[in-house]
Amino acid sequence: MQDFVFMAQPSRVVFARGSLGLLANEVKALGARRALVLCTPQQREQAQRASDLLGEMGAGIFDGAQMHVPIEVARRAREYAKTIDADCAVALGGGSTIGLGKAIALESSLPIIAIPTTYAGSEMTPIYGLTEAGAKKTGRDIRVLPKTVLYDPELSTSLPVGMSVVSGINAIAHAAEGLYAKDGNPVMSLMAEEGIRALAGGLKGIVSSAFDSDARSECLYGTWLCGSVLGHVGMALHHKLCHVLGGSFNLPHAETHTIVLPHALAYNAEAAPDAMRRIARALGVPSAPEGVFDLTKQLGAPLALRDIGLKETDLESVCRISMSNPYWNPRPLEEVALMKLLRNAWSGQRPAT
Repeated sequence: MQDFVFMAQPSRVVFARGSLGLLANEVKALGARRALVLCTPQQREQAQRASDLLGEMGAGIFDGAQMHVPIEVARRAREYAKTIDADCAVALGGGSTIGLGKAIALESSLPIIAIPTTYAGSEMTPIYGLTEAGAKKTGRDIRVLPKTVLYDPELSTSLPVGMSVVSGINAIAHAAEGLYAKDGNPVMSLMAEEGIRALAGGLKGIVSSAFDSDARSECLYGTWLCGSVLGHVGMALHHKLCHVLGGSFNLPHAETHTIVLPHALAYNAEAAPDAMRRIARALGVPSAPEGVFDLTKQLGAPLALRDIGLKETDLESVCRISMSNPYWNPRPLEEVALMKLLRNAWSGQRPAT
């Protein structure tokens, strides 16, 4: 058996249909009295519902959350929280909104209650990201880990099928890289494999029937597992590439993860055979990289970076930035091989292992 260190991270998880209705009690349990609700402009209506449930404890709504958490937005949200004397923040939405909550907590230590409506998994991690001057910087700090997470499958039924798919594959990426993480351990490996299995099955159910409550619940279950993996162990090449593509080239977060994942797995396949076996087993396929690509295609998700706005002339810049400050990876970064990965991802070519 491998040597390992495992440290559980403190968070309260409530998983139940209709758990949004428990929000006021969860705010009280934190000892808070004035909660700021965070959301994107598109989710203002859901945020208003949450604020109404809080009654007198609802201090206000900040609906300016944006993808990749621009530092200017984070500063405005922090100032607004101070202005209304908020002592708690409720982040209702996907990775953008939960990321904004983390940015507030990073400097103010304001406790966060996360109510995810997508399958990104950010709510289970102490990882934050801020974009400034075209560069996305990430870090880990236990202060940004949400104190409480409310998983309510009813809130994700309105998530469009296409966004559900890319959000779910984004979460699968967390678990896949966790399987070959430098600081991985058997506990996280179990959670990763089960999370991949649950999300793959749940996403197929959603594509078949968008309002399938059981499929939505299965996806949230998988999200919790995959997000927990991301929160406990380090990431590698896949996440580095996606942070560069998102922060420096402003590509959409979930779609970028979806497209890059099979190619990053192909790059690492020979260096991480046990991880590839586990991923393939979770998907019920012979090959992990090809299986993830085929799942993405089956679910109708985008397959090529060129289709989400990346120019072919940008590939060399992506490669250069990625190699300049790389994350640990089971296979060393090689410029020629990395350029091949990026060209395959740009054109949408099925990876071969």
